Amino acid sequence: MKTTIEISDPLLEDARKLAAHEGVTLRALVERGLDRVIGESKKHRPFKLRRAAFGGKGVRAELRDAPWSAVRDEIYKGRGG
Repeated sequence: MKTTIEISDPLLEDARKLAAHEGVTLRALVERGLDRVIGESKKHRPFKLRRAAFGGKGVRAELRDAPWSAVRDEIYKGRGG
C-alpha cells in the first residue's frame, strides 16, 4: 500500500544514511521500525483495575436505591458538609 508521511529533514537524512549503510531500502527500514514499535506496544499488559474493596457489608439497605444526593448527605452528616 502506498502512503505519504511527513518526516523532519534531519530524521529523514539519518534514516537514508542508515538504510544505505545497512544496504536496505528506506521502505524496509521504515517497515522494520514500525514493526518494532507495534511489537513493543503489544507486549504491555492491558490496564487492569485493582480490587479496592475493603471490609464491610456493602451499601446499607436504606441507601441501596437512593439517589446520589442522599448518599452524599449521609457521607457528610455531622461533618459540616
